[in-house]
Parts: sequence; C-alpha cells; structure tokens
Amino acid sequence: MPDATQPLFRFDNTYVNELEGFFARFDPPGFPSPRLVLLNEALAVELGLDVATLREQAGELLSATRIPEGANPVAQAYAGHQFGNLSPQLGDGRALLLGELLDRHGKRRDLHLKGSGRTPFSRGGDGFATLGPVLREYVMGEAMHHLGIPTTRALAAVTTGAQVRRDGLLPGAVLARVAQSHIRVGTFQFFAIRDDHEKVRQLVSYTLARHFPEQLGADNQAVALLREAIRVQANLIAQWMLVGFIHGVMNTDNMTLSGETIDYGPCAFMDTYHPGTVFSSIDRNGRYAYGNQPGIGQWNLARLAEALLPLLDGDEKRAIEIAQEELAAYPVLYMTRWLDGMRSKLGLTTQLVDGPASDEEDGTLVEQFLGLLEVQKLDFTSAFRGLSRVARGEREASARFGDAAAFDAWSQGWLARLARQNEALDDVAERMDLVNPVYIPRNHKVEEALNAAVAGDLAPFMTLLEVLARPFEERAGFEAYAEPAPPVFEETFQTFCGT
Repeated sequence: MPDATQPLFRFDNTYVNELEGFFARFDPPGFPSPRLVLLNEALAVELGLDVATLREQAGELLSATRIPEGANPVAQAYAGHQFGNLSPQLGDGRALLLGELLDRHGKRRDLHLKGSGRTPFSRGGDGFATLGPVLREYVMGEAMHHLGIPTTRALAAVTTGAQVRRDGLLPGAVLARVAQSHIRVGTFQFFAIRDDHEKVRQLVSYTLARHFPEQLGADNQAVALLREAIRVQANLIAQWMLVGFIHGVMNTDNMTLSGETIDYGPCAFMDTYHPGTVFSSIDRNGRYAYGNQPGIGQWNLARLAEALLPLLDGDEKRAIEIAQEELAAYPVLYMTRWLDGMRSKLGLTTQLVDGPASDEEDGTLVEQFLGLLEVQKLDFTSAFRGLSRVARGEREASARFGDAAAFDAWSQGWLARLARQNEALDDVAERMDLVNPVYIPRNHKVEEALNAAVAGDLAPFMTLLEVLARPFEERAGFEAYAEPAPPVFEETFQTFCGT
C-alpha cells in the first residue's frame, strides 16, 4: 500500500533552484473539467510513481489545474533559429516545467506539460493544445522508444474540458511528457545573444553536471560540452536516418543537449524512399527533408558553437579554430554510426575471413541499395525487412523489389559479401530481423487512429500502441500495420505543427 503521508511526486528541482534567470514563474490557469485519457503505466512505474493514485489524480495534476505538492512550475527561456532565421526570444509559450524526478535508477527526469496555457513567452498564442497533436506526440515518442532511439516520452494525455479554436473548435488537451532535460541549443543562444557570458558559463556547468558529469573536470568545460553535444547528436540523427524518421522542424530550439528526440510536431516516417521526402506543411522549401537532416544537425551544432565562442578561448580567432576543429568531427561520427547501422540492417559484420571489412566497399553496397529503392520507388521499411527473407532463400522474396534484374544484380554482390563472413545465412537473417522493424507508425494508420480518438473512439489508438510496442516481432493479425499507405494517401499527406 502507498504511504498516504508521502507526496505522489518527489520533486528535486535543480533547474529552478540553481538557474535563477533562466525561466519565468507563472500560475497556469487550470481547466474546467480535466480528465485522464491515457496513462503510460510502464513509464509511471519506472518513475517510481504509484499508478493507482496517479490514475485517480492525473486529470487535475497533469493539466496543472491543481499544482502537485513540491512542484515549482516555470516556463523555460530560450531563443532559436527557426528555418534558419534567428528569433531572439521564444521560450515555453504553451508549456511548463513542473519539476524534476529521480526515477528508480537514479536518473533525473523533467516532468513537463504541453498545452497548459499562456505563459510570459506565448507571443500572442493561446498556449493551448488539442487532442490530436497531443496523441500524435504520445504515439511517436513511444514508437521511437521501442525502436531504441533516444526520445522524450509521454506520461499521460489529459483532456481539459475546454474547446480550442484552430480550424474550427477542437477538444483541448495537455501532454505530460518526461525528458532527461529540456535544455536546448536555443537555451544557450538566449543568453549568448544578450552577451550574458556568465549565464552561458553557468549553463555549461549545469548541463555537464546533469548529462555528462564525467566531463566536469575538463580543462575547458565549454569545449567538453560542445564535444559531447556533437557526439550525441551525430548518434541521434544517424538513428533517425536508419528508420526513415523525418523530424520536420529541426530548429535550434528543438535540439536538446541530452541527445533526445523532442517536439514531435510535423514529424512522420517515410514510406517510399526518397531523400527529398518532406511532409511538414510549414517546410515549404524542404529545409528539413529526410536527406538534409544530417547536415542540419551540423548546422545547428555550429550555432551552439557560436554561443559558446567566448568560453572556448579568450582569443576570438583561436576560439573559432577550436569550434571548427570540434565541428569537423561531426561528419565522421555521423557516418561511422550510420554505416555501422546500415551494416547491421544488411546483416554485415566487419570481421571477415579475408580480413577487416572495407568502409568504402560496404558504403558502396549500401548506397547502391538505397539507389535501387529510390529508382524503384520502394517502401523503405519493408525493403530492409524483406532482405532477411532473401537471405533465407525464400524464392518469392525478391518479387517485392520491383525490377527483378536490377535487384538480382545488387543481391549477388550482397550475398557474396555475406559469404565472406563465414556464417550461416539463417543466423544472418535472424540478426537482421532484430534491427529492421516490421512496424513503424505508418502515416495513414496514425491518422486513422487520431481521427477516431478525436471523435471519441480510442480503440484504434490503443491497438496502434500495442503494435508499435514490439516493432521487430512479426505478429498475426497486424499485417495491415506493416503495409505502406495507398499511393493516393502518400501523394497528398501533410503534417502540421499543432499550434
């Protein structure tokens, strides 16, 4: 039995206690009749929360209608480059940080609400969210988590009882999400723009202590932080690319120092492979297209380096040199992580009977396969998953690759490369199935589930969550969730930011 004398949330709020001036305090308005729609019980247990008590109180507590004991709600300050243009003041315009929790493993997590109302940073917005975008972020975060990709996660979705005007009136909702932190590149930019180098220095030390404590003793903490940020972002974006994920709005205020995926607004997963794939309605020039994401990652990190310049070295010229030296590591780190991931997807190992594998040879094999997918307009996820069937010798498996002659020409080289590993192809295929998902959040299935949920039927959404919780395991009855969208859907589908 839970101890009724203990608060439900045991907050330990270092951000607010140590970083005065990095946020704005405010009193959220609350809502007329908040109601819990969905609770992530597994995450609640991981956070050490009593699930039964949380389920009873989540409507009020996770909409900020009633502030939980120990919480200290604030809107965090940050700036950001939005589609390449600097906005010196953004901040949490419809969100608040309730506080920080230590989970069962001693890991610090932010508890953060999205859609809780206007803040001092709202810039004319209403500060609210609607049920559809809240549930989209919920399902996308859970999908990424189960794919093994660093991400923020939803703890709960709550309806507010209020109507929100968008294209008509829609049911209002609040997302309660959890992250290692919400420190963004834009957080550093906010103070750098104002030449508040002491605040930047303070934020550097805090971020290292929170995310990279082993670097606190570094000769230069700012250099150490930049290096770690480059490392975790190279890893994150490589993982996006390996599953066909398109973030859709890679502004600097949407890049976290923790290396987690954050702010699932106009995001989507790619069906038909093409590097230029864009779904976001606000990305009119394709700045954040699938194939541009690695380069944008480096561009964003360069903005972080600019914010840190005065701390990298007292001599501006030398500071720029240091920044350039550190940033030069990004493409190498990214390509290494991406190629390693692609090798796994193709069943390749680096230890061969005739010596170490060649990066150039394997890279060419990967690029040839991607070129085949692009020319044949094949589904990215299904194509990679189907390769294990080919490895097992299933005759009909090659049919899914369109031009049989083109695929056979490529597969001969691929199978010859596998033969040099001197292992059974069944073992190779089994290993491939552990990294190539059967199920991703297919855009048409996500839209079906969201439309039904907004109309009052949560069952399709719950089924979708069940499917995505085991993405690598092919299961009877879920075949439709592995199929790409019909062409007519894919040709017209757009995503929206939800604001």
